[in-house]
Amino acid sequence: MSSAEIRNRFLAHFEQRGHTVVPSASLLLDDPNLLFVNAGMVPFKPYFLGQETPPFRRATSVQKCVRTLDIEEVGKTTRHGTFFQMNGNFSFGDYFKEGAIQYAWELVTNPQSEGGLGFDPDLIWVTVLPEDDEARHFWKSVAGLPDERIQPRGLKDNYWNMGVPGPGGPCSEIYVDRGPAYGPDGGPDADEDRFLEIWNLVFMQEELSAVRAKDDFDIAGPLPSKNIDTGMGLERVAYLLQGKQNLYEIDTVFPVIEKAMELSGKKYGASGADGHVDDVRFRVVADHVRSSLMLIGDGVTPGNEGRGYVLRRLLRRAVRNMRLLGYQDPALPELLPVSRDRMGESYPELVSGWDRIAQVAYAEEDAFRKTLQAGTQIFDLAASEVRESGATTIPGDRAFALHDTYGFPIDLTLEMAAEAGLSVDEPGFRQLMSEQRERAKADARAKKGQHADTAVYRDILDANGPTEWLAYETLETESRPLALLREGAAVGALATGEIGELVLDRTPFYAESGGQVADAGVIEFEGGAVEVLDVQRPVRGLVVHQVRVVDGELPADAALLHARVDPQWRIGARQAHSGTHIVHAALREVLGPTALQSGSYNRPGYLRLDFGWLNALSPDQVREIEQVANNALRADLAVAWEYMTLSQAKDWGALALFGETYDDQKVRVVEIGGPWSRELCGGTHVDHSSQVGTVVVTGESSVGSGNRRIEALTGVEGFSYLARERDVVGQLSTLLKAQPDDLVGRVGDLVDRLKQVEKEMERIRLQQLLSGGAALAEGATDVNGVRLVAQRLDGAGGGDVRTLATDVRARLTGDAPAVVVLVGAADGKAAIVAALNDAAQARGLAAGDLVRAAAPFLDGKGGGKADLAQGGGTDVTRIDEALAAVTAAVASA
Repeated sequence: MSSAEIRNRFLAHFEQRGHTVVPSASLLLDDPNLLFVNAGMVPFKPYFLGQETPPFRRATSVQKCVRTLDIEEVGKTTRHGTFFQMNGNFSFGDYFKEGAIQYAWELVTNPQSEGGLGFDPDLIWVTVLPEDDEARHFWKSVAGLPDERIQPRGLKDNYWNMGVPGPGGPCSEIYVDRGPAYGPDGGPDADEDRFLEIWNLVFMQEELSAVRAKDDFDIAGPLPSKNIDTGMGLERVAYLLQGKQNLYEIDTVFPVIEKAMELSGKKYGASGADGHVDDVRFRVVADHVRSSLMLIGDGVTPGNEGRGYVLRRLLRRAVRNMRLLGYQDPALPELLPVSRDRMGESYPELVSGWDRIAQVAYAEEDAFRKTLQAGTQIFDLAASEVRESGATTIPGDRAFALHDTYGFPIDLTLEMAAEAGLSVDEPGFRQLMSEQRERAKADARAKKGQHADTAVYRDILDANGPTEWLAYETLETESRPLALLREGAAVGALATGEIGELVLDRTPFYAESGGQVADAGVIEFEGGAVEVLDVQRPVRGLVVHQVRVVDGELPADAALLHARVDPQWRIGARQAHSGTHIVHAALREVLGPTALQSGSYNRPGYLRLDFGWLNALSPDQVREIEQVANNALRADLAVAWEYMTLSQAKDWGALALFGETYDDQKVRVVEIGGPWSRELCGGTHVDHSSQVGTVVVTGESSVGSGNRRIEALTGVEGFSYLARERDVVGQLSTLLKAQPDDLVGRVGDLVDRLKQVEKEMERIRLQQLLSGGAALAEGATDVNGVRLVAQRLDGAGGGDVRTLATDVRARLTGDAPAVVVLVGAADGKAAIVAALNDAAQARGLAAGDLVRAAAPFLDGKGGGKADLAQGGGTDVTRIDEALAAVTAAVASA
């Protein structure tokens, strides 16, 4: 049974039983505690936490998930991968244990001819919490399982919580007996390789007030309603039903391994130690190629932090392991399409978005191949320094720098060190890696505290209901205060000058979201007013205003408040947000449909738009984008919006931006000029495109690998920018006595003349510098039979010192050994150069040794070849001591 068929059967099974089929959320779901969605229940978390009312009583989904802990361990075991799919069914105050057990048992054991998965009922084992007699009872009465195949297990195995205060409850896991070939008998307690877990049924029934560990927590009391959350690993079920040994051999993964075997000439499953090592590499390639495909499909681009860094590691590890398998050519163009073809049946967006996905992935491989080339040079330098010091081990911090700063894999460092007859301080490297991981984990643990930060807002929401948000309808409301906070705690009043948070029953203020900043304005009360500094939604449904009291004292129990948005601010914000949509559409028209927005920011009069693109735009492309945008303004295109389901919006061609969270029951689609621009958006917009005023592109730049940024001004700010440029043109025209159309030519002529003058000045300066070479050569002294020039040059930088040193050496003709050491001092820095002739080198002298003898006095370092070496330092007060050290070194040779 294919993975796609298992997926479809699961969804159909629960849809037939009254569940709403919910599409998989993006892997980039906005959650302060998670880098990626890592469990099937994550999109439903607001319902389980009581932050929102679920729009359905029953739901089912197949959720895309990524777990990134210990990426280095992927492939070493055959049970866990980075990307996986979690089948789940959910009940929000509807059915509970009996229903969950009945539905699961029917799907697992019903014959395949009847839509089930067809597992042998006699091979099914389950685990329950020892005190959960109710679950045990239903497994016996509903499924007919005997007591010996219902095993009790403790809190670590059979109690679920989120790791933070919130819902929790006992769970029951379903296992399949794979037979004696996989291990001893005795159920999951005896062997979890033979008895493989495929499904976990979580019975959420308790509110936890504190969570110290998985099996150490405090229960505040029962939940208001009991919920069901289940998770079935699709990949695990697939390899059982497909008769495979592990998840790497199923239909959606193994084709990548097959292609990797074809490219490398090596065989997966070969015997011997080398075969095992290669198997791990094949599994890493298959896992990371598929995971990278899914991440790029959801809008991640490679970068140096956060999600982008995870993707970069995955891609580079896949490429590196192909190299270790012996394949040196670009690998991703061969492997990624194979994964697309297998995953595209379940996720058609991978096919429709293929051009963008391929562009991002292939560019990263090209960049990594260059990194490997540069990293090899850095490794060679480190190896050379180790040898020169007389050691045989590359320090752990150098290996860590190669790995962390340059992206050079530790495995490659170890391999190259062995080839060079060196070792690597692996314990030191591992310690630094461990410290880095601990910092990451500590940061993650710190982020979990954000749940506690929202508790006060959830209490306000529970007590008063959601804010009546009227930003689309009006700029003014008469409102009633619901809460007044300062530093997270309720206060009775705010005095003049104090800053706090104000919650109203209704508000006209736009809360920051979707890249649009919050509205500015004032809220007036009897006897005073407050300035609105920011507006946020700390929990969905509640709008919170950060305010500063500018007059009077604001009481928490004020009878009535008048909230008023600054109309000019709102006009500017509408212009900028509509301008962002217009620039996005213009971008796609000029560059093609793969130029998709990856982020945006707009405030009154200003917009910036980040988009996935590999190369800098040419001036002509920027000009064309600006022209297309302004043509759309001139066309006075209608701007409209309407609400529909997410699936309807996608069918309509609306763009859903990466990383945004959308409710499938109702989304807002904003269109400009009909199908020309259709995007899901909750921002404020103009009514006609002409009201944007103008779009003036002011910059185009890089914001990371595979990402570009366009910045532009709109409305009055755009016209002001053009007026300033007009004034500059006018001033230059007057200054140069030229017409505006002639300015470029006149300025070009001036630049050419300036370059010629600078070139002539440099020639004269160099001539003057070299003219002193003869005098320096004539002043050479005899030191133990060596003609030595050791001189200080004030005002000379490194390049000049090197030029003069080689010139003086050339003037010291004859067969006698000659040494030239010059130290320049400029801008508080010292530059030292040593130049030796062949006779001096035959005498046993080396330029690099002389530089190293002098450099410590300059608080610096240096080195080079035997005939020419260079160094520098930051202490110019001891140059004479440095030259004396050189003289002493020459005298002792």
